[in-house]
Parts: sequence; structure tokens; C-alpha cells
Amino acid sequence: MIHPPRQTKTIFIMAVAVLIALNLYTFIAAYPETYTPSPGITASGSILAKDFSAYYVGAWRLWHSPSLIYNFGALGGAEPVTLPHPEAYKYMPSFLLVISPLVTLDYQQALLAFDIIQFLLLPVMAFMLYRLLEDKHLAITLVVMVIALLLPLPTAQGGLFSSYYWQWGEGQAKVLLAFLLLLSFYFGSKNRPVLSGVALALGFFDIRFGLLAIPLFVMYNRKNLKAAAASAITALALSNVMLLYPGMGSGFITMVFGSGITTPLYYYSLIPFFTLIALIVVNFKELVAAFDYKGLFADFTGAANQREK
Repeated sequence: MIHPPRQTKTIFIMAVAVLIALNLYTFIAAYPETYTPSPGITASGSILAKDFSAYYVGAWRLWHSPSLIYNFGALGGAEPVTLPHPEAYKYMPSFLLVISPLVTLDYQQALLAFDIIQFLLLPVMAFMLYRLLEDKHLAITLVVMVIALLLPLPTAQGGLFSSYYWQWGEGQAKVLLAFLLLLSFYFGSKNRPVLSGVALALGFFDIRFGLLAIPLFVMYNRKNLKAAAASAITALALSNVMLLYPGMGSGFITMVFGSGITTPLYYYSLIPFFTLIALIVVNFKELVAAFDYKGLFADFTGAANQREK
């Protein structure tokens, strides 16, 4: 059944309101968890500071001890204290530029502020998904919306919405990650390839999801692929140029081939993972067309534009 545009918009707004209200309930339920050093989501028995401690301490080290960003454990001295010790930092250093303003707050305030900022991104994510899927059936849009904004996944550890429970409880960054990747697709769909490339580069701080997003990035930037790719590569290189600092690059490589590649997809990681998979599934035909090798080569080299001229 195809709904009239006004009815479709009303249904969409009501659905988003319900999803965000349920997410707010999850946020409130998870809030006490942010104060409790615990084994957390891994249940490994090791008592750890929250995942946000990796970002907070990493951002401090970026400006005071950049060669030690990827060192595990506390360094002592003037470094912020996150008991019993900070989590290991496992992202590209560019992410620390985003986190750096929060270091002006104390640790607990910064964690709460980071959670609130990400929560406020949820309505924006809903709007972008609505625009990206406006040519799809409303039911499809709503399914993708449920995955991105709530992701029901009942577990004993986190309740009905465990992915978001641990996202908020650990001060994780997966909502920001999903937002940046959706922003890249949105800019691509609006023929803004440079901004699309910059957004993808910023969302590449977790390399796993940056790589998974590439097919959708190509599809949404099909008309301006050369400019989008150049923008993404340039922004990624410039935002991570600090890897050339002595000790930082080697620390990053050691992390990637040590703990990085063995890090599983925890509950909160399923938020961007299933959001991207859902977009890939509902856009499968468009992806196949976008990756027609002759047309893709023509788009990238500009031959298609020459034919039009």
C-alpha cells in the first residue's frame, strides 16, 4: 500500500518519536553504568574503566605525549586518572581531534556530554535516512529506522535494547560513527561530493566500518565519484598526518596487528554494522548498477561527462 505524502510524513514522525523515546528510556537506564568500573560488555572478569576512557586519555596524550597514544595502561604524572586504568585506544588518531574539546571537562562530565551530544544526533540521523530512502516503501524505511535508532536485541546484560544500553553505558562512539557515514551518503545524494568525502574520512576513524561503507559511498556519489574519492583520500590523509610523529605510527601498526584485528563486534558495534547492512540490502539493485565496471570506470575518469558534452 502506498501512502499519500502527508500521511507518510506523519507516520514517519510518530515512529521516530516513539523510537527516540524508547532510546531515551535506555539512556536513563544505562546512566548509572557510566559510574561503575566493571568487566562491562566483555564480562571477562577484568575490572576496567569505561570505553570512553580510551578516548579521553588518548585526547590528552595527543597534546602532551603523542607517541604514547596507543600505549596500554596509565602513564601517571599529570595524565587524567581513570580508575582502575584506561581502556586501550584502537581508532585512527583523527578521532582524538573530535574528542579533544571534552578534555576541558572532568572525565565523568565529559562522558555524559559525549553521550548527550550523540543522543541529539538521533533525530538528524532519522531525517537523513528518510531522505536517503524516500523512494522506498514506507515499511522499508521504518525497518531501517528501527535498526539505526533502537536496534532491539534483548540480552541478560543490557535488557531489550542492549546495543544502545552499552553504547550509552560505556560512552562508546558508534552513534557518532553511524552519523558521519550517513552524513557522507546524504551529501553524496545531494551532489555534494567534497563534503561527502570529508564526512567519510571523518567516519573512517574505525577502519572496519569505513571499509564497509565504501560501496554505499560509491553508489551515492556515482555522478561525482572522482571528486568524492579525491576529497575522501585527501581529508583522510590530512586528518591523520600526525601518524608521522615519531612513535605514533609504529604504535598504531602494533595496535592494529595486536589487539585491533582481534576485537570482536560488541553489541554497540552492531548499531553502525546493521545500519550499513540494511542500507546495502535495500539498495542492492542500485549497488549492482553502480558497480557496473564499464559505467564505474567512465564515471571515475570523467568519460561519462565527456559523452554528455
